[in-house]
Amino acid sequence: MEKTPNRKIAPDVTLGREVVVQEFVNLYGCAIGDHTRIGPFVEIQKGCTVGKNCKIQSHSFLCEGVTLEDGVFIGHGVMFINDPYPRAVTGEGALQTEADWEVVPTLVKQRASIGSNATILCGVTVGEEAIVGAGSVVTKDVPARAVVAGNPARILRFL
Repeated sequence: MEKTPNRKIAPDVTLGREVVVQEFVNLYGCAIGDHTRIGPFVEIQKGCTVGKNCKIQSHSFLCEGVTLEDGVFIGHGVMFINDPYPRAVTGEGALQTEADWEVVPTLVKQRASIGSNATILCGVTVGEEAIVGAGSVVTKDVPARAVVAGNPARILRFL
């Protein structure tokens, strides 16, 4: 008897050719490009676009508004943020809904690499072929081919 995979791929997901999705993954409302590999325990939310030939390692979270261009590497446990001032409730104390805040998009350009446990704040662009060191907190744009690390991430050198 064949075991049913433990993954949730919503019907509104667009998958390219030869995409590999491991078990324990949640995908909904997103588009995934050809030949991309998605590791276990990853969530990719609605409104995300993942390019071709990307690798997304386990335990990473791509929230609404994130775009990865082609050839991007996302290390283990990378977190993206789409709200600079998150709140659970409105000023009146009611639970917030989607109408109470606005998604701030984030862009990771082609062939960039983001190391494990990095946090990428909303509204930033990580440039082409840039490298974000493990554990970094990216608070502003990263130039193309820059190597950044730290909290907040700072440029260490260029490739």
